[in-house]
Amino acid sequence: MMGHDAIKLELIEWLTKLDDDETIEYLKLVKDSTSSEEDWWHILTLEQKSGIERGLKDIEEGRVTPHEEVKEKYGLYSS
Repeated sequence: MMGHDAIKLELIEWLTKLDDDETIEYLKLVKDSTSSEEDWWHILTLEQKSGIERGLKDIEEGRVTPHEEVKEKYGLYSS
C-alpha cells in the first residue's frame, strides 16, 4: 500500500500536468470545501451527483473490480 506522502507526491505531479479546466475547477471546489464547515455536495453538478450515485449503486450490487486486478490490467505496479 502506498503511504500518504507518496500519494501526495503522485497527485502533485499529476496536477502539474493537468490541462482540464473542469477537473481543475472541481478540485478547487473540493479543496475549498475542506476548509469550511459547508457540505460540498450542493456545489456538484447534477451529472457529478448522478455519477457518484451510480458508483455507489454499483458497489452495493457488487459490480466492482478489485484494485489489484485493475493495476495488473493496466500494468500499474508499485515500485
